[in-house]
Amino acid sequence: MSLKNILKFTSTVGIVLFLMLLLPPIVGLFYGEDVKLYLFIVVIFLFINSSIFYLLQNHKIKLNIKESIISVNLVWLLIGVAGALPYTVQLNLSFSDAFFESISGFTTTGATIFKDIESLPHSILFHRSLTHWLGGMGIIVLGVGLLPLLNPNGSLSLFKAESTGISVDKISPKIKDTALKLWLVYFAFTFVNFILLMLFGMGWFDAINHAFSTISTGGFSTKNSSMGYFENYGILWITIIFMYLSSINFISHIKFFYGDKRAYFHEEFKWLSIMLALLSLLLATIHYKSSDDGLFYALTHATFNIVSLASTTGFATLNYETWGNVAVMILFFAMMLGGNSGSTAGGIKSIRHIIFLKNISFEIKKSLNPNTVSSIFINNKELKNSTIRSVFGFLSLFGITIFFTMMYLYARGYDEMTSISTAIAMVGNIGPGFNLTGPAENYSFFSWYDKLILSFVMIIGRLECYTVFIVLSLSFWKRF
Repeated sequence: MSLKNILKFTSTVGIVLFLMLLLPPIVGLFYGEDVKLYLFIVVIFLFINSSIFYLLQNHKIKLNIKESIISVNLVWLLIGVAGALPYTVQLNLSFSDAFFESISGFTTTGATIFKDIESLPHSILFHRSLTHWLGGMGIIVLGVGLLPLLNPNGSLSLFKAESTGISVDKISPKIKDTALKLWLVYFAFTFVNFILLMLFGMGWFDAINHAFSTISTGGFSTKNSSMGYFENYGILWITIIFMYLSSINFISHIKFFYGDKRAYFHEEFKWLSIMLALLSLLLATIHYKSSDDGLFYALTHATFNIVSLASTTGFATLNYETWGNVAVMILFFAMMLGGNSGSTAGGIKSIRHIIFLKNISFEIKKSLNPNTVSSIFINNKELKNSTIRSVFGFLSLFGITIFFTMMYLYARGYDEMTSISTAIAMVGNIGPGFNLTGPAENYSFFSWYDKLILSFVMIIGRLECYTVFIVLSLSFWKRF
């Protein structure tokens, strides 16, 4: 293992990160805020990372699997600390509070410790949303786009270690080109979302912040009541559309833009679309029948909150816990969906649901007729046994992580619904849970050590378990 490889890569990502973190103090200066300390911290760390990069400028790096996995874990810890610094110098937050908010931002979880968001300085509000936007596509994928500038051959293993889903689809011969095209589509979606929000009446500052949070499926808002503040059907439906688009595999978007008319004709897209439509209609019908609200009102808010939870964005338009137990059950189910692989959404991912259900069906048929000779197909392609094992391995790790997080919270004295929903919200990078962490609440009541533990749980969920747990394996250190 080469320490120089890891240092050069992390310093490269650090340079990009701190260059981007120059934007919030510029926004603060525009609004007349005192951002000297913020700016000083960013410049100091930009200098440190630039110095490390300069000292290693002649070192040619090629990250192997071990170095890639270590780099990914290390970078997520470092960016958590980096993102926490502005909170500490601007707001005098404790490290645990600042680290939690930072990790929640970069992992696009969207859980917050702030009780009064609207009282925060503009620089901090922009900083929160920017951490979402950078973390959405994955700051490592950004690094992958830059890594070939340092070494043209060593970036695929890093892309695999960071990217979500069960496989990495490439649309270009070079992984660098794929990463850059992903960011191009990501930027285009953000810009269009920003423009449309302004056209429907949102101010430019709120529009850019909510566009950052929507495309990254993050959920940080500039308002205490989240998207419910705006009471504008146009804004809500624009946000629904872009949350949905952001939960679809971005490779499909790229293929569509390049003229592939069948880019969305795959099982994962169909599964997600059908599930979102069914759950939205079911929730809207239940609420319409049990309340005095109009049908369009019920449909809008049902669809918004189903798509928000399923895409792991975490925006809210109202306190849906008041809609009754059946509604909560449906929303709870939506939390478990997740988006497509290769999207900015967190959670289990649609492809894993499909493989899980097809494998269960296959095993039932095989138990009824042991002589059955069959295979599992996704998009008319036969799945390898290794892929199926990987999916069930992930589901096991995902479930185990939720279980131990839930048991920890329950042992700390929190009620069952708070414990289980918060565990799912943290591991799935969703944001709001139910009861004490519901859509009208926040995470400020947790102790400092609770917040640190939940921060690491968010990282585990963002890196989809394997990348973190493999570092804890003795065989990882012996084999590589």
